Amino acid sequence: MDPESGWAPSKSLVAKIIGGQGYDVTPQLVSAVAAALGLDREIVAAAAHLQVIGYTDAELSSGAPAKLIRIVGAEGEPGDVERAIAERWDREA
Repeated sequence: MDPESGWAPSKSLVAKIIGGQGYDVTPQLVSAVAAALGLDREIVAAAAHLQVIGYTDAELSSGAPAKLIRIVGAEGEPGDVERAIAERWDREA
């Protein structure tokens, strides 16, 4: 849930995210994901911007994008924690 507005993603949005389907990245979604993952909103926002632009893993391993990721501390592969949170959102929606 976005702690500022109280907005939470709908069940259909969670299903789209889990399924890798298209969805709009909104400030409320970024805030909700940041809160759920226990990350700074700025880290999640930077990652979302890179994803929306369409950077690939290879492009994020060097140069300016990789430097930004290191600076904001958003390195690492998504894993079980993120999937568990998405699944919890799905159950709660």
